[in-house]
Amino acid sequence: MKRRELFTGLGQTSASACKPEIRRMANLIPNAQFRTQDNKDVRLYDDMIKGKQVMVMMMYATCETFCPVATKRMVELHHQALAHRMGKDLFIVNVSLKPEEDDPAALKAYAEAHGALLPGWTFLTGSQYDVDTLRYKFFSHDHIGIDTNIDMHAGSMKIINDPIGRWFHADTFASTRTLLEHIQWSDPPKSLAERLKDNRRLQQQIEREVDLYGYRKIA
Repeated sequence: MKRRELFTGLGQTSASACKPEIRRMANLIPNAQFRTQDNKDVRLYDDMIKGKQVMVMMMYATCETFCPVATKRMVELHHQALAHRMGKDLFIVNVSLKPEEDDPAALKAYAEAHGALLPGWTFLTGSQYDVDTLRYKFFSHDHIGIDTNIDMHAGSMKIINDPIGRWFHADTFASTRTLLEHIQWSDPPKSLAERLKDNRRLQQQIEREVDLYGYRKIA
């Protein structure tokens, strides 16, 4: 083999190895049948995740600790920074941890009580088996004490970008800035022109802060 062919082959192998494992998302998320708060049958992967950027959270309607606080947090974030994207290129899916108690009516009442009947936001209930499969397969902490305690999963969130095979864990109790950064990390890659525009905007902000404070303001 010629040297040029050898290095060309290595380059092709490296490029293919760096491609995101897009199909892995379909393997991680069960394509089970769920029902929405409007009593509509959907498939979790095919209808709610496939081809979308989605924030998946776990909760249950009678939860009095983490769930209502996490829901309130996401409602606030929706109004503060995400309203222009929700239902268009960004979605929220809440999956009930207690589907045998949470029928569609209970989920709708919960959403109404917390101001979460918003564009792009869906609440799901299904079989306990399918919920547990999702919890153990995608929300696992690899710790039996945590994984078997549903309250430890209440408020948990995964930010998924299915088309590029990227996902992150996010803490719904983090600061607004941190949550928005996690969502941004899962956004599709920007073009060179968009990145240059962002860099110019950031540089202008830094220069304004230096003029005002004498240094760059981080917080």
